[in-house]
Order: sequence, then structure tokens, then C-alpha cells
Amino acid sequence: MTDRTRAETSLPARTTPIRGVVFDMDGLLLDSETLAMDALEEAARDLGHDMPLSFCRRMIGVPADGCRKLVREEYGADFPMERFFQLQEEHLRRYVDTGRLVLKEGVEPLLELLDELQLPRAIATSSSRYRAEHHLKLAGLDGRFDAVVTRDDVIRGKPDPEPYLKAAERIGVAPEDGLALEDSHSGALAAYAAGFRVVVVPDLLAPSEDVRGKAFAVVESLLHVRDWLRRVDM
Repeated sequence: MTDRTRAETSLPARTTPIRGVVFDMDGLLLDSETLAMDALEEAARDLGHDMPLSFCRRMIGVPADGCRKLVREEYGADFPMERFFQLQEEHLRRYVDTGRLVLKEGVEPLLELLDELQLPRAIATSSSRYRAEHHLKLAGLDGRFDAVVTRDDVIRGKPDPEPYLKAAERIGVAPEDGLALEDSHSGALAAYAAGFRVVVVPDLLAPSEDVRGKAFAVVESLLHVRDWLRRVDM
């Protein structure tokens, strides 16, 4: 899947200090959304259904309960929901365990800068605790974050602000002093609702006009964020 949407703007030259950073995981730190889309399509084929990519992409950044709701509305109450998502998880795990999971551009340089600046950082993801820990370990990122908030840790997932509010609390940073990094619509809206400055780094989906209006900036890669943090007064 090569249809990756690039950004059109760069970050403003100056802002108020940043005291901590909260990252999304899939599609932002890890190049995993393409794998998730492939796994959804393969799981549907296993069950004799056609699930177009356009529909699969509606599930990007959406917690599991929200994905189930989308599938139920599209395919009806008789769709074998649990078996479908079990197969999707099995296919995704196979892709990941056979070396297809890689870091997105700029992840390591940005984390190295945060180490240098001694800025706390967290992850707020819609993935389960098991998947998050498994993927972060395989990608060599386990231990690089002060907190990891998963779908298992909150009552309401994205686009509700709860994941970002909990991440901010765990690293001791007020949302208005933090920077949120997201690739998805639901994630960006969650971070904005929590009170963060939100930088969107598009992956498979172009940001909507609503997201563009709320975002602090839309940039091409995390390298732009790294360069900006070097310049801004901390």
C-alpha cells in the first residue's frame, strides 16, 4: 500500500515551552497500519467476505470496540465477528513476527533528542496492552517511554480524551504544557480535546479539514518535530 499522504505545512517557529511528549503508536511510531489493513483484508477473505481497503481504513486509530461497531453496521449481526478479529490478530502477529514491522522515519532521532533534553514521554494507543508491549519489544522501543497507556487502561478510547489525559497524568505533565503526536483523525481529536498541542504526521489517511483546523501543525515526518524541538525554547 503505497498511497501515503504527505503533509503540506511545517511547524511554527516558536511556541510556549514543551514539558512532555505523548505519542500515538500505530502509524506514528510503528509502520504497522499497512500490516493491520492487510490482516483485515486477509481475515475477511478467509471467511468468504470481501472487505475493501476503503472500509478497512475507516478503522484506523479506532479502538477495538469501535471497530466492531463499524463492522456490525456494515456486514450485519450474522457476521462472525469474534472469529474475524481472531484471524486478523493471527495474521497481524505473523506479519510482525516475520520481520515486517519497522519504525517510522525519525523515531530514533526524536527519542534521542528527548533523552538529551530529559523530557518525559508516554504512549497513548488504541491497541491492547498485549499488542502494544509485543510490538514495542520487537521494534526495540520497550523501555524508551515513561508510561504506556493502552485501550485496556481506559474506559473510553479515542476520540475520547481519556487516553491522553491519563498519559499526561502518568508523566506528570499538564496537557497544555505537552505536545501530542498523532497520525489518525480519532487520535488527533482525542489529543486536542484533552488540551494538547497536536502535531499530525499523516500515514495512510490525509487529515480532514476538521483535524487540520485543530492541529498545531501537520508535518511530513517526525524529523520535522525533532528539528523544531531543537529550536524552541524549552
